[in-house]
Amino acid sequence: MLTKEGTSALTRKYTFGTWRYQRGWNPLEVVDAEGCHFTDASGKKYLDFSSQLMCCNLGHKNKAVIEAIVEQARSLPYIAPSFTCDVRAELSDLLLQVLPKGLEKFFYSTSGTEANEAAIKIARLYTGKYKIISRYRSYHGSTGASIAATGDMRRFAAEPAGKVDGIVFAPDVDTYRSPFGVEFEDRAIASANYIDYMIRNEGNVAAVLIEPVVGTNGVLVPPKEYLPMLREVTDKNGVLLIVDEVMSGWGRTGEWFAVDHWKVTPDILTTAKGITGAYAPLGLTATTREIADYFEDHYFAHGHTYEAHPLTLAPAVAAIREYQRLDLINGAKKKGEYLGRRLSELKAKHPCVGDVRGLGLFWAVELVKDRKTKEPFFTAEDKLAGRPSLLGKVGADMMGKGVYLLDWLSHFVVAPPLIVTQEEIDFGVDALDGSLSIADKEVKS
Repeated sequence: MLTKEGTSALTRKYTFGTWRYQRGWNPLEVVDAEGCHFTDASGKKYLDFSSQLMCCNLGHKNKAVIEAIVEQARSLPYIAPSFTCDVRAELSDLLLQVLPKGLEKFFYSTSGTEANEAAIKIARLYTGKYKIISRYRSYHGSTGASIAATGDMRRFAAEPAGKVDGIVFAPDVDTYRSPFGVEFEDRAIASANYIDYMIRNEGNVAAVLIEPVVGTNGVLVPPKEYLPMLREVTDKNGVLLIVDEVMSGWGRTGEWFAVDHWKVTPDILTTAKGITGAYAPLGLTATTREIADYFEDHYFAHGHTYEAHPLTLAPAVAAIREYQRLDLINGAKKKGEYLGRRLSELKAKHPCVGDVRGLGLFWAVELVKDRKTKEPFFTAEDKLAGRPSLLGKVGADMMGKGVYLLDWLSHFVVAPPLIVTQEEIDFGVDALDGSLSIADKEVKS
């Protein structure tokens, strides 16, 4: 029984809030969630316009996924990873149907962070090399190698404690703020060629690690030439290509996986989040058969207690079947076109909106003080210093209207569940439309 302090106060007092100063944190108590909405302790409902952390792709309380968890708990809640069970084989067979062709061997963990840790270790073991090329606008997780491979400010705060040797960073493919200052169609060429140059001059490069569509760092969608060129560059140099689809996978961009837009098969693919719709914590590291065959006669130096945990595998089987039954991948593509049109209307209407970009049901709305200079309202330095965010004010105003929308530095991430309706899209965009007047007042004239 809770003390008089209440759930929110006890949570704040005894648990850590992530990626923030602890002072001032007052977490909202959520008591229910269903469909595209969640409900707080006062009974107020909110449209979940970011799928929590871009993970509740199936929405809340999907009956098939919940039932799969219940049935697995009844039949076999846990078995050590050195054994196997039917759900482990069943999920592996299903993955062969939906993953990019050529990815045929799987390691099951419990998060995207762990999936990337496994990918980096596998790449180093397989190639005998140790350097990993990542990119500056990236997030790959919060532990050891995954935070070291993260290019954004979360790495700054973790250094030197989270420093892992052998990670080097390449420029991003950013169609809004190009690091090369070149025309749109040339950015892919410049970025891929730069990585080619890095590989040849760094030496000992095991792999290039990228998010095909960058997630929290701005939903950066590359020009169509980029991924095929990068695949050519890595092949030419004998370097592995690892794609982090933790956020961009499972229909989020209107294809099963973002790389499917460019018909590129990586050497290793990592994912999590939507694999179970976030009903259970499951991460996946998928490799080609060529990489898998290497470990037939070489030691696979990785594993942990909760690897291939049956209670995480069962909801993944159910989730994949729900994606198929409800035709959510095609639905995300069609709904995403509508969402993109509605968000583009905001750019035409609000001077604070510098850019709108996205793919499928995965969009960013970037706010700027000045459209000409693209000066942001909030920076990584502001975040690390604990300064108040104007986007936070806009988001709080939206919460007052019954819409939750995640902000990160200078942009909002618009990523509703794939089951979202057109009416719910309109409700969310209309709320954002009204709240953006707060930022419009701060735009430089």
